[in-house]
Amino acid sequence: MNKKTLDKAKKGTYLTISTLPSGLVKIQLIRLGISEGDIVFCLERLPGGTIIIQKNRQEIAIGYDLAKQILIG
Repeated sequence: MNKKTLDKAKKGTYLTISTLPSGLVKIQLIRLGISEGDIVFCLERLPGGTIIIQKNRQEIAIGYDLAKQILIG
């Protein structure tokens, strides 16, 4: 089974965060309001692989390397 990660998200789609990477990164994402099971909107895909997601009214830019570690459903 091929796991789908945030770096493959399509602009303009809603997605569910399935799994966050463990450790400090997970803690930092939770502080930003992103946790497992959340539904977020893929607002933009920037050159270089950065993904901008939106949850409620908050927009968060996630770098390509981190986006590859976040599983989506």
